[in-house]
Amino acid sequence: MPKGRLLAETSALLRKAGWGLTSYHERARFYRIKAGGFPNLSARVFHERDIPIQVAIGNYDLGISGSDWIEELLAKYPSSALLKVRNLGYGEDALYVAASRSEGGATVEEVRAKPGIIRIASEYPNLAESFALNLRLRRFGVFPLWGAAEVYPPESADLVLVSGTTEEFLLYGLVPISQVLSVSAFLIANRNSWKSKDMGEVVSSVEDALIPESVIRRLAGEKHPPATNVSRMPEIQYLSGEAAKEVVRLALPDGHQQLPTLGLLTKAGIHLDDYPSAEGNRRPSTNLPGVTIKVIRPQDMPLQVANGNFDLAITGRDWLMEHLYQFPSSPVRELLDLKLGKVKVVAVVSKDLSVADVHGLRELNAERAVPLRVASEYVNIADKYARDNHLSLYQVVPTWGASEAFLPEDADLLIENTQTGRTLARHNLKIIDTLFQSTACLIGNTNRVSSSVKRERIKSIIKTLRNAVKEI
Repeated sequence: MPKGRLLAETSALLRKAGWGLTSYHERARFYRIKAGGFPNLSARVFHERDIPIQVAIGNYDLGISGSDWIEELLAKYPSSALLKVRNLGYGEDALYVAASRSEGGATVEEVRAKPGIIRIASEYPNLAESFALNLRLRRFGVFPLWGAAEVYPPESADLVLVSGTTEEFLLYGLVPISQVLSVSAFLIANRNSWKSKDMGEVVSSVEDALIPESVIRRLAGEKHPPATNVSRMPEIQYLSGEAAKEVVRLALPDGHQQLPTLGLLTKAGIHLDDYPSAEGNRRPSTNLPGVTIKVIRPQDMPLQVANGNFDLAITGRDWLMEHLYQFPSSPVRELLDLKLGKVKVVAVVSKDLSVADVHGLRELNAERAVPLRVASEYVNIADKYARDNHLSLYQVVPTWGASEAFLPEDADLLIENTQTGRTLARHNLKIIDTLFQSTACLIGNTNRVSSSVKRERIKSIIKTLRNAVKEI
């Protein structure tokens, strides 16, 4: 079952279906839930993006997920054992390919006629590639993101594949050029389980709780008319030529790191307007001369700095290490420890596993006939940890959040971050090793900056932040 955007409506549906999931709600603190209405049914809460994968590989018989993540999986693995059982009639959304209004290219024909490589940014890279191939783009590159793709055009991408409304496109100066997918919550099943297990009573309970399919189709049609009203989109001004070369591009984090970051910048005398933004603005203004700011995911920052899309960024050392383990020769480096958001990156196992440290885990793994499953959002850190500690046969299981839910049934080892360890303990997990300490840090590109004005501005920002950090 999903956490996040689909949780409330999924909870209401399953409550109506009589599943008896009393602990599945928005304030739930546990990921394992027993279905009181069905004694032989146990449920797990995952990040929505993980659910189609887990169902497809057979770890779960049924799942509920948005059709965007279902189609993202099927775009790359069309023969996977994933069966779409039923449109559940809620969670309606749509995925659009959009471009910056300031750059033109507001139609499919104009995009196809553009010279050079078309850069497409999205957290749906498989669907983005499928769109480009279907459009017969001559040359294109797809840049996978953790999120916030809407803020990348026009500087860092020509097109984005995102969900959104006309109002949101207006906010970011985007013009939708093609609707790729209508999105809705779906009940899905593993095809092999569907054939071999009797799930009729469980599925029927959901069917009985649903509104009629004809109403679902009508509502879906009403909620997603083609987005054509783009005439009132605001113009965003961009510098060009020599002036653009002198501008420092700074990336700030979204999410829970916004308030600590704002506090540090305020202490440093750096003022921001509309950060954090109640309206979702990802381009706050600042009193720093010659500086432009975008708000993006911390996970994406190291690669974006390495590619030259930003000069400076505030991210976590954990995500910097994740990047450097994948790209050891990357020009990205930590410029300043900001002393914020202190966490430990740790190795975690179930409390029921009789090992106290990584040495015990290695000995236990040597006796097993199957690979050790290592789950983590930090895919490259997890891989390096397993190799460095000679964990013999292992496989890394990528996750997108709620990673505690994977142990012990779907993974044997978790590489995770924690502040106090209390959340891990609450999920019956224990820490057997600490990989490193992570705090927020300022990162930059070590390649020489050609503009002397820009170099001085970067030095000034670093000095200003260093003085503020000394006061913490």
